[in-house]
Amino acid sequence: MIQELVVRREVKISAHGYDELAAEEASMTHRSQTKLVHEGEYVAEVEVELLESAEGWAPYLSLEEAQKLDEVREALRRGDLTTASKLARVFRLTPVTG
Repeated sequence: MIQELVVRREVKISAHGYDELAAEEASMTHRSQTKLVHEGEYVAEVEVELLESAEGWAPYLSLEEAQKLDEVREALRRGDLTTASKLARVFRLTPVTG
């Protein structure tokens, strides 16, 4: 899951390791955004913090926020709405036409 986020450039993995990312985070600004996670007949609205910096990779998610999205996605796949609802607002999709 996290690899998918890296490919979509929604999360940054530093070649220098997590410690460098943690140091960089101190000088970054944070902003909230709602991400939608769609699995089967469910959609979840997940509130995440995006990290902003002057660097070309910004904005991106912290590892914890990426894992939160993964956890919601996996819970929806299992049909575990209780777990998904602890991390997000969950909706059931209803088709409007045949």
